[in-house]
Amino acid sequence: MKKVVICGVDTSTLPTLSHETMQRLLIQAQAGDTEAREQLITGNLRLVLSVLQRFNNRTDQADDLFQVGCIGLMKAIDNFDTTHDVRFSTYAVPMIIGEIRRHLRDYTSLRVSRSLRDLACKALQAKKQLTDKLNREPTTAEIAQVLGIKEQEVNTALDAVVDPVSLYEPVFREDGDALYVIDQIRDETTGENRWLDSIALQKAMERLNEREKRIVQLRFFQMKTQMEVSREIGISQAQVSRLEKGALQRMKKYI
Repeated sequence: MKKVVICGVDTSTLPTLSHETMQRLLIQAQAGDTEAREQLITGNLRLVLSVLQRFNNRTDQADDLFQVGCIGLMKAIDNFDTTHDVRFSTYAVPMIIGEIRRHLRDYTSLRVSRSLRDLACKALQAKKQLTDKLNREPTTAEIAQVLGIKEQEVNTALDAVVDPVSLYEPVFREDGDALYVIDQIRDETTGENRWLDSIALQKAMERLNEREKRIVQLRFFQMKTQMEVSREIGISQAQVSRLEKGALQRMKKYI
């Protein structure tokens, strides 16, 4: 391995652990053996480095992201269930990626270019004019047609000037059930996150009733929003939200 020093660690000297050694150390570490835990951390630093390659455009933050990735690694070590027939790396990689993404989301400033701000201003003006003309909110395709640009350019410009909103901010309430921003989001990340294909998740799905299975399949396999799901199966969006949350909580307990 080529010598690379990150956070004072010479990556060319990092050890690797066999599967059998990993299992033994995991059991010892989760029983409170701090030395075994340290060996696990050191023996899996290469895994953190491999994940960092996904963020190779963040070379100016390499040391910070390596440390954050190590936090994800330690969480994976503490929470991994050795009774499941799943390799530790399969469980740890999503944990490390998630920790890095949270760090980037919370601590990275977004810089919007002047040209993008100008385009957003034009799009907002066109949106207002179309709203007055059509007596309804126009689609992005209609705004793009007025401006003579692609629909994706309109979406990008308008997204760039929207103030950040918490994913858990309530946007609607019905019969005491709150719908949050996160409930409205379509999941577009299945290309990287293949956790839905894991054996543990498939077994967890078997614990759900038919309606819950249908909701989970529509939401996370077919990437539909809760509003789309509610229309397809004929119940309210609040009911979809409640059933989805209950199903995910039971699946989480099983996994």
